[in-house]
Amino acid sequence: MFSKLLIANRGEIAVRIIRACKEMGIATVAVYSKADEDALHVSLADQRVCIGGPFAKDSYLNASRIISAAIATGAQAIHPGYGFLSENADFATMCKDHNLIFIGPKPSVIAQMGDKDQARLIMEKAGVPVIPGSSILTDLNEAKAEGERIGYPLLIKARAGGGGKGIRLVPDAQSLQAAFCAASTEAEQAFDDGALYMEKYMVRVKHVEVQVLSDEHGNVVALGERECSIQRKNQKLVEESPSTALTPELRKKMLDTAIVAAKYVNYTNAGTIEFLLENDNFYFMEMNTRLQVEHPVTEMMTGIDIVKWQIRIADGIPLGFTQEDINPSGSSIECRINAASTGVVNFFHSPGGPNVRFDTALYPGYVVPPYYDSMLGKLIVHAQTRDKAIRKMLAALSELAVDGISCNIEEQVAIVDSSAFRTGQYHTDLNVSDFK
Repeated sequence: MFSKLLIANRGEIAVRIIRACKEMGIATVAVYSKADEDALHVSLADQRVCIGGPFAKDSYLNASRIISAAIATGAQAIHPGYGFLSENADFATMCKDHNLIFIGPKPSVIAQMGDKDQARLIMEKAGVPVIPGSSILTDLNEAKAEGERIGYPLLIKARAGGGGKGIRLVPDAQSLQAAFCAASTEAEQAFDDGALYMEKYMVRVKHVEVQVLSDEHGNVVALGERECSIQRKNQKLVEESPSTALTPELRKKMLDTAIVAAKYVNYTNAGTIEFLLENDNFYFMEMNTRLQVEHPVTEMMTGIDIVKWQIRIADGIPLGFTQEDINPSGSSIECRINAASTGVVNFFHSPGGPNVRFDTALYPGYVVPPYYDSMLGKLIVHAQTRDKAIRKMLAALSELAVDGISCNIEEQVAIVDSSAFRTGQYHTDLNVSDFK
């Protein structure tokens, strides 16, 4: 096992990784921007290196400075967390070229799965069902022709997309040109790649994903599914497991399909295969080649520490369990707590109690900067039944207190307490305002 690890991230996920490393006896190096000098992950790490100004492009997206920090501090491995450089194949290659272990899949797999069009083609070859759609579009005229073939409504999506960027809903042919131009521009700005493709827009569907762990010895396990259908602008707000939409037979089929997909691309480390579920049919949407924000839901269901296993797998250690050993139990719910403003956190109280977890980097006096993602933390609960998990989440939300900035606690209460959520009769088409 390597002795020192650099975390190429910030916020709650950096804190999460540092805590896992401390329990494993691994020294940690935090990198930080000038806006994060007083951040919690900086104070918790054994070493810290400032890598640039407050904007992400000058710091957390600056691969060369991160590599230099790792070399200068003697780190042997880099954990990218999620976001920033976590799905950047070039960064993973740079790590390899400098004899640093990248905690994630091989660069070639990141590149394949990061190209959404190529990923669809690969999954088709693997026998995984995919959403009807097009290949990469060369121009607007081709988009018009493909739109007629696929049928409206449809989605225009960025090849290099992620986090909801470069996606536009096109209800009819008259809306195509404006959506095509807007999606291409946004994708170019976000990913330096304006290439687009189309998919059939499926209505009243469920967004269900499967967490997998794969080691370097050919072992692949599926740790269960997470329901992620409550979203705003393609950004997830609430996740839960198990999904209320899956029968035992359909769940097994989906998990088996995720294992087939991971094995087909020789996947290693933690990854997530995302599906859209329409009635009893599911379709591959994308593979996230990194740790997911919502991974604690699966940890609560299985008792498996996914971050620790990421580190072990990267060190060449085989999985210590098989698919038969995975027995998710009970019900788990996660609510993302997002900031609606920036400023000083005057008061902060985290809820507690059995099976209540709040992953965050907040503390009283912390200044929430305006430069990064708005997520302040993730509130996760686990209980024996879904009804008990809902009650536990509502109790935890009522106890959570963040003063000095605005956030979405009350909105999350409304969602979890709504009839749509309580009955499980929700889908991706619902707006947050529909949960009342």
